[in-house]
Amino acid sequence: MSVEPRAELAPNETPGLVCAHHHLYSALARGMPAPPGVPENFLEILHLVWWRLDMALDEDTIEWSAKLGALEALQRGCTAIIDHHESPNAIDGSLSIIADACAEIGVRVNCSYGVTDRHGPDGAAAGLAENDRFLSNGGRGMVGLHAAFTCSDETIAAAAELADRHGVGVHVHVAEGDRDTWEQLRGHTRDNWWLIHGVHLPDDHGLSGTIVHNPRSNMNNAVGYAAPQRFENPIALGTDGIGADMLDEFRVAFVAARAHEVTTTPDDVWSWLQAGAGLFPEVVDDRVAWDYAPMDPWRLAYSPGVSPQQVTIEGEIVWEQGRSTRIDADEVKAKAAEAATRLFRRLDDTPRFFH
Repeated sequence: MSVEPRAELAPNETPGLVCAHHHLYSALARGMPAPPGVPENFLEILHLVWWRLDMALDEDTIEWSAKLGALEALQRGCTAIIDHHESPNAIDGSLSIIADACAEIGVRVNCSYGVTDRHGPDGAAAGLAENDRFLSNGGRGMVGLHAAFTCSDETIAAAAELADRHGVGVHVHVAEGDRDTWEQLRGHTRDNWWLIHGVHLPDDHGLSGTIVHNPRSNMNNAVGYAAPQRFENPIALGTDGIGADMLDEFRVAFVAARAHEVTTTPDDVWSWLQAGAGLFPEVVDDRVAWDYAPMDPWRLAYSPGVSPQQVTIEGEIVWEQGRSTRIDADEVKAKAAEAATRLFRRLDDTPRFFH
């Protein structure tokens, strides 16, 4: 679903762009030490890379990864981030840290904590409690689930019930790898759920919600092509933590779709990018002025390097001529680099596998 802006746009303008699935904590992952073994499949990538990284997160690294990720989003004309977070050793208060960090930068954010049974029933309960605390305190968010294959039926039911109680949906990875037990979600999903990836879903999966396509991440993890155009569900675009350059993600999504079906047009894929406004309607009144005109999908699909000159959110200019107007970007980058160094040191003490 796309939402039309209420004011007329200049040829070089768009509304704010939305990253419909992000992992802001991954902003510190670039440059991390090599894993203790070479991952040979998606499940090993999770075990050897991402599940070790999230175990090493603390409040400090959560804050600076969120600030850096939000700054980088603004730099690429992305005014709203839908974040999915996990930090098993720093759960309580983590969503508020992320929301406050993004607010300082000036970027809109929707937060959720990815509940999982990987760390036992106490870990699952703590994740549910963090979602409940954040939403109860007025935070903009969803209830998060990591993925069905890491959750018990009881945990999935509890997350669905909590989401219904707060009047929100569930933000969950679905069928990213071929071992996901996504069938566990049947009977729980609603139209306001966000189903991330959907690579290995059958056409007639029967799940309700918006499917968020992350083409670059799917390629990077070698999980396959989702072919999202085959689904009746609404489709939106995310990055799965690889930055928030949504124009670039649009181009990757277009090329991937064309490789699968040559009749795919830029308009088809642009509609997935525009669907982000249906998930975060406020962005239709944000304004991004670009160094290119006209901002037409058929031109943009073949025009790399298009950059924002000015970004306005809620009437405030928050980015202009390559600089943030709110914060010292150099300080954020320096502090984030220091936090990354501390994070990398802790990785040496982090176990390789979890149950």
